[in-house]
Amino acid sequence: MKNWLPQYLPYIRRRPLSSRTLALSPPTVLALGFAGLIVLGALLLLLPAATTAPLNLLQALFTATSAVTVTGLVVVDTGTHFTLFGQLVIAALIQAGGLGFMTFAVVAVISLGAKIGLTQQKIAQEAMSQTSLAQVGQIAKAVLLYSVVIELAGILLLTLTWYRELGLATASWHAVFYTISAFNNAGFALSSDSLMPYAGNIAVTMIISSLFIIGGIGFTVLIDLKKQQRWRLLSVNTRIVLLSTLILNVIAFLLLWILEANNPATLANLSVKDQALAAWFQAVTPRTAGFNTLDYSQMTDASNVLTLLLMFIGGGSLSTASGIKLGTFVILIMATYAFLRRRDDVTLLRRTIPNAQVLKALALTFVSMALVFLAIFVLTALEKAPFLDIAFEAVSALSTVGLSRGLTGNLSVPGQCVIIFLMIAGRLGPLTLAYFLATPKQRKTRYADTKIQVG
Repeated sequence: MKNWLPQYLPYIRRRPLSSRTLALSPPTVLALGFAGLIVLGALLLLLPAATTAPLNLLQALFTATSAVTVTGLVVVDTGTHFTLFGQLVIAALIQAGGLGFMTFAVVAVISLGAKIGLTQQKIAQEAMSQTSLAQVGQIAKAVLLYSVVIELAGILLLTLTWYRELGLATASWHAVFYTISAFNNAGFALSSDSLMPYAGNIAVTMIISSLFIIGGIGFTVLIDLKKQQRWRLLSVNTRIVLLSTLILNVIAFLLLWILEANNPATLANLSVKDQALAAWFQAVTPRTAGFNTLDYSQMTDASNVLTLLLMFIGGGSLSTASGIKLGTFVILIMATYAFLRRRDDVTLLRRTIPNAQVLKALALTFVSMALVFLAIFVLTALEKAPFLDIAFEAVSALSTVGLSRGLTGNLSVPGQCVIIFLMIAGRLGPLTLAYFLATPKQRKTRYADTKIQVG
């Protein structure tokens, strides 16, 4: 009797692990990962040790979402409502959300000497916006290395800047918090008026703006710059991101200075030097970070409309910034130019852009615009606020910028839920969200061509 088992072993089948594991798409894994970070952050912020005053569940969830999605919109003041522990939690959420949890996961696996499977590579590829699976591991390592070096430099410079004003201990903590917030393009500040007291401080203005510009151009650009070190050897993507960043920043700087120069509530009463610093900061912050040295509620409507456009465009791919991204914006311009010139191909710097990239840019822009208009419609029905304030809030949330005209703290409960959804959608990416909601399937049938009138 004791030997009966071996003869039945061939008939005993255990389901393979793969068949028992729920198949999840890369966007789904990313969404669940960010959701997990948000829930964990909210629970930590609800602890009595994290706050100086009571914090309800929605406020904790809103703050955690804003930190993980590196947005910067707040319903309670970060500097006064949270203790040092609470501020540490927010900083940690910003760091994790900014660099991406998949970056940490990839580096951890590589450090342990393990190989990354194809499924895990695809998830990391989705998180890092990479087209090559072979580059995922190298990119992940570089992201962490560059982040550590740049953030240490920012902490040192800001500590030296604030040492005499705040003292060593406070200056050091402020330097750590603002460096993490700036480099990750979060816009969280320890003062209710953001960086407005430093509108004319050249050191603070240039250090903070340099941090979020570097964080916003993308790690692939930084890696390419270090590797090639010569303009003609740089990739087309790197050259486009650098050129478009420079052009947009200069144009926005000049326009904002002109539009606000005679506004007594913003630039009119400042010296020429302070006007230049304030105009520069307000020109570069909308595409990436949520800091401000001027009150947006006091700026002209034209300046606010310009800011809306800059927020919608955003920064570079594989960066801590969001928006539709610079590459998408440039492809749209070049596709329009190619159509107007009756050209069959979209070209850029003597290179042809694949049709798939053009379609992706169009789809991303359309989904982003649809989300913005839907959010504006819902918020207009829910909130009793000026239309410009609502539109500003919606674009800022979806682009995870964090700038506001003062509406965030006055949002109703449903309004806060709408903004939370927009922040998550903006961080994951509208296309990723669409993928999450409806996984695309390849169509095997090819239908006859037809023409529909356009324009």
